[in-house]
Amino acid sequence: MLRSYAVTDIGHRRQINQDFVYLSETPVGNLPNIFIVADGMGGHNAGEFASRYAVETIVGEVKASFEKNPTIILSKAIDKANAFIRQKAGTDRALMGMGTTIVIATCIGKYLEVANVGDSRLYLVNDSIEQVTIDHSLVEEMIQRGGIDRRSARNHPDKNIITRALGARNSIEADFFNLELEAGDIVLLCSDGLTNMVEDEMIRRILKSGGSLRERAETLVQMANDNGGKDNISVIIIEPSADEERNYD
Repeated sequence: MLRSYAVTDIGHRRQINQDFVYLSETPVGNLPNIFIVADGMGGHNAGEFASRYAVETIVGEVKASFEKNPTIILSKAIDKANAFIRQKAGTDRALMGMGTTIVIATCIGKYLEVANVGDSRLYLVNDSIEQVTIDHSLVEEMIQRGGIDRRSARNHPDKNIITRALGARNSIEADFFNLELEAGDIVLLCSDGLTNMVEDEMIRRILKSGGSLRERAETLVQMANDNGGKDNISVIIIEPSADEERNYD
């Protein structure tokens, strides 16, 4: 059994919230649970449609899947969501060019299966904070090539340019990660509206500060807004129960 909490906030600068979050602690198809953050992009409200279409399509595909392997289940669902967004954008001029990031997690026993496209992130937090996903962004490519360091990257003018998104191309390649959870681990899924406004170490401190999941999630959102709230902010916190933590030893 897991405990989780999700919150999404418009922030201080945006007219609409183009993020979309979904969580189910109970089985969805052959997955025991599922957690999703999507950060849409596109003119007017097209990004709002893209993120919602992506999440709803993925959840629907997971429910209908006969596959047992979680990577295959999620991969096929992401492909279907990409195709659906492309199809909708091709038939409605108001939605042309829309796209969305996606980060997905499912906890299977003491293992965590993760998929991502774009720059929404999943972190594993305990005594330290580890960014599990790798941003599909121009700035991340520059970091990998040694062109800039991570501290400089936080304020780089091209930080918002992503290199992969659902809806951008006819085919999509998601990254997948499989992790073994340990006692005391906290899992965080979030959009870049949080990570652009709050340093990783501060995120770790808040998540490990105690209090309810709701209080910690709302503190993260409040801090992002206090620091400028330049984008929509979405957070899902997942925490194993005390009984499960004992079983990890």
